[in-house]
Amino acid sequence: MSFARRVEPELLDALSPDDPRAIRSRKDLRRINRFMAAHSLVGTSLDKILRDSTKKVRLLELGAGDGETLLRIARRHAADWPKIHLQLLDLQPVVSRQTLAKFRALGWSVEVVCADVFDWLAQPSEIAPVIVANLFIHHFEGERLQTLIDGIATRACAFVCVEPRRSRLALTFSHLLGVIGCNDVTRHDGVTSVRAGFGAAELTGLWPQSKEWNLHECSAGLFSHRFVAVKKRV
Repeated sequence: MSFARRVEPELLDALSPDDPRAIRSRKDLRRINRFMAAHSLVGTSLDKILRDSTKKVRLLELGAGDGETLLRIARRHAADWPKIHLQLLDLQPVVSRQTLAKFRALGWSVEVVCADVFDWLAQPSEIAPVIVANLFIHHFEGERLQTLIDGIATRACAFVCVEPRRSRLALTFSHLLGVIGCNDVTRHDGVTSVRAGFGAAELTGLWPQSKEWNLHECSAGLFSHRFVAVKKRV
């Protein structure tokens, strides 16, 4: 059973990247990603898109944060994927030199893009990237959410996102994050994220209705919601 979607500010977004509470919360998020199986959910979908590619692919992560989620995915799948040019986009990127070096050790070229997502989407580009987002799309609502979805559809050749599932079960467990040692920022934001999450075919309804796309949207794992859009090959 679901409930009305509600988007409210999250504490982590308002903290300086070097604030001790923010640093602790980012560590909490890595654990939460494991509980939500984000690495498997995103990685499996990307593998279906990238495995058969024969040329270098431009891969962009929106709201990349410290880049650790995608790094874990890359370690598992890089041997089966083509050469990747990776862009990690965030308004306040906190990607360490060590993380960048680990991507490069896999044979990927990588750059950090410090930008507002709407500014980036407004820039013209001749290259259509594969775009991925993990726990990012739920931050937006109304016209801004629709603008974001439209911008991604215009720029990408494929899009994969995993977001919180807006369900009673997920909400119940979000209130228990203190049990696994999450700090006050993560405990607040966990509940807020679930209330802003997605269910049913909500993202499909926002995506441009066109025969050139293959769309798939479903609940995934215990607490996640996955949406995948892949442009059909001509």
